[in-house]
Amino acid sequence: MDPQTIIAKRVAQELRAGNLVNLGIGIPTLVANYVPPGLNVFFQSENGLIGTGPIPEQGMAHPLLTDAGGRPISALPGASTFDSAMSFALIRGGHVDVTVLGGLQVDASGHLANWMIPGKMVPGMGGAMDLASGAKRVIVAMQHAAKGKSKIVQKCGLPLTSARPVDLVVTDMAVMGFDGGKITLIETAPGVSVAEVMAVTEAELAVPDKVPEMKI
Repeated sequence: MDPQTIIAKRVAQELRAGNLVNLGIGIPTLVANYVPPGLNVFFQSENGLIGTGPIPEQGMAHPLLTDAGGRPISALPGASTFDSAMSFALIRGGHVDVTVLGGLQVDASGHLANWMIPGKMVPGMGGAMDLASGAKRVIVAMQHAAKGKSKIVQKCGLPLTSARPVDLVVTDMAVMGFDGGKITLIETAPGVSVAEVMAVTEAELAVPDKVPEMKI
């Protein structure tokens, strides 16, 4: 199983019936593919749509229906469309139950940096600042390391997306939470040992006596 699939499948297990869920660009968009059968959740595109469906078949894409990354999506029966002002009123008003965001760094206190890559031109943070501050629960879905360098750091070296800490981080190696404000190892990925997670994690992890393996 490839790293992105591991992450998306594990994040999907965090969704609950009736949740209004916003998926960020990149790995987060894959989460919709792994929602457990029979679980009814509502996906919101910050572009102004609740009720997003699967990627449309070739030739069936509508130019006005896109996800956060501008890729074509479909609308399920009963979907609702609205303008960006309404979309961000939902986000800023605390009506989004869960947001799943990509990340460049998450530090030991749960702070997220996900919008600026040094030396590269980027369009800006998009809706990430609003989502990280306004959603009831913030989950970060990202790979544990990039080019051998940990993305779970002691302190973020990139600009923070929000002053508010995230609730959960799911990587291709581990699940981490922040009980009591301290980063804690909750689960390891299939076939990955605690020692292997520690070896590629810059931040100082709190490790319980027993750490279960992800069930994906």
